[in-house]
Amino acid sequence: MELDIRVMELMASKLCHDLVSPVSAINNGVELVQEIGGDVVEEAMKLIGDSAGHASRRLRLFRIAYGRAGSEENLPVKDVRQIAEQYLAGGKVNLTWPDDQPIEEIALHKGALKVMLNMIILSEESLAYGGTVSLHAMAKGCRFEVAGRNAQLAPAIEAAFNGTANIEDLTPRSIQAYATGKFASHFGLKLTHAQPATDRLDLILTAA
Repeated sequence: MELDIRVMELMASKLCHDLVSPVSAINNGVELVQEIGGDVVEEAMKLIGDSAGHASRRLRLFRIAYGRAGSEENLPVKDVRQIAEQYLAGGKVNLTWPDDQPIEEIALHKGALKVMLNMIILSEESLAYGGTVSLHAMAKGCRFEVAGRNAQLAPAIEAAFNGTANIEDLTPRSIQAYATGKFASHFGLKLTHAQPATDRLDLILTAA
């Protein structure tokens, strides 16, 4: 699968954007301890600890969602579920991922769990005001029900998701949708979406 330089640049921009906040908070906490000390040490150490944990959780998910590790065939579903739960922990989006889902047929498909993590990242980005993401098993795949205020794919993001957008038109906001669709296609999976209601978006993954 060939990658355009612009796609690589946008992905790098997205990763830096997602990590700069917790890493900056760690740096601010350290500076607070160094400059003031005293009574603020406990508060600063909590800031450092929370931010370090946040950055670590995001890096753990990014390693599977974007890196080579996610392309392996022996990823345990329970580990991937835990990574997804920790990624969203403490945020505005709640994840419901039952222990017995997804069903084995799709879970064992090479790259499926990688694509599912990308679907979760896309789901979070689609919930600007917060909401819920729920995994539901299907006969030959699974469905993420994304529910919350204005849960939807904007036209430019939808075009990126469908693979119909021009590379030149991609932006940091639409690059996740583009990457999710491309990963699914690369692994021989079918990725579709539906909008059953104004505040509900369904992302559907099936074996092609």
